[in-house]
Amino acid sequence: MGENRETTGVVVVGAGVAGLTLGNFLLRNGIGCTILEKHSREYVEQRQRAGTIDSFGVRMFREWGLEEVLEGDPIPEAEGGFFIDGEELPIELDDDNAESLFCPQQVLVRNLTDVFLRGGGDLRFEAADVSIQDIDGDRPLVRYRDTAGSARSLSCDYIAGCDGDRGVSRATIPAGALTRYSYEYGYAWLSVLAQVPASPSGMAIHSRGLAGVIPRGATASRLYLQCPPDDTLSRWPDERVWSELEARFGTPVATGPIIDKQLVPLRNVVHSPMSHGRLYLLGDAAHIIPPMSAKGIHLALHDAEVFARAVIHQTRKNDSRLLDDYSTTCLSHIWNYQAFATWITELMHNAGDPSYEGEFRKQIARAELQRQFSSPTANRLFGEFTAGVN
Repeated sequence: MGENRETTGVVVVGAGVAGLTLGNFLLRNGIGCTILEKHSREYVEQRQRAGTIDSFGVRMFREWGLEEVLEGDPIPEAEGGFFIDGEELPIELDDDNAESLFCPQQVLVRNLTDVFLRGGGDLRFEAADVSIQDIDGDRPLVRYRDTAGSARSLSCDYIAGCDGDRGVSRATIPAGALTRYSYEYGYAWLSVLAQVPASPSGMAIHSRGLAGVIPRGATASRLYLQCPPDDTLSRWPDERVWSELEARFGTPVATGPIIDKQLVPLRNVVHSPMSHGRLYLLGDAAHIIPPMSAKGIHLALHDAEVFARAVIHQTRKNDSRLLDDYSTTCLSHIWNYQAFATWITELMHNAGDPSYEGEFRKQIARAELQRQFSSPTANRLFGEFTAGVN
């Protein structure tokens, strides 16, 4: 049986936040696009992840007429605090940051999917064996197998690689075409999903290491515990998770069934440039930011908007300048947020456990925290990222 070939304007590889946001932007502006996702719809919409939709994201969705994707399960402001050695410190949000939403990522993905499909969007789940070809030509090609196992292909103008750090998109770019910048921290996080309300909710700095309890809805929480990068899950039975959380927060914590555990090495990664030929990288396919900054969704949304505006401009005015500048525009923004992420990650971890950078750096970090909490502007900044960690 021969290959079924179709034509579209943009093929979006990956139905995460970046891919679905981009798809909705293009659809609402009359630009043909097809989204390919290797997983099932059920899997994608149940995948538990962060997040924080900051003021930029909230305003962006409103400006594009997509405010409804913020409805449903978002929590406008997560109750909680910031703990240092068991003492809770006040956190405030100013009027500008009050628009931020703590919205579990699966809720945002579900809403974006519903809106895209309701508007007639072409979203194909369980697309297997995706391969990308001819990205240096005028009409790149994306091949895959559908749910029936039939070979299909899509000829398009542009490909948006939104399939994450381990996806096929970046792997398609020839070796040596991209430069990888990275920074590895000397610690990791044990990330735990528990079926229990977040109580207390917030972040805790302690000599035993950083800890966090972040709500993932009314009855679920994501727990974080700083640990060595070579740690193993076998060393973290459920009982140790709860006792360590209580020790680091210095107060009793709500306990319940633990659903999932994983070890997350903390790192910064940036790939440059973020495009090659007619293939453009968005979100985690182009950059990784430490979860401490709570800016993963922000960067994914920013990439999607920059690329959408560039494609729309090219289509309507036959002007490629915005597409040509896509990587430069995004990277300038990304490096600013990488700088913030590195600062806040090192500050929060150095202020607690001195075994990585020493007692001197711990005292410097403590002094910086004290300065931050004595500054109303900085205090409100802390409030935004403490409301939800990716």
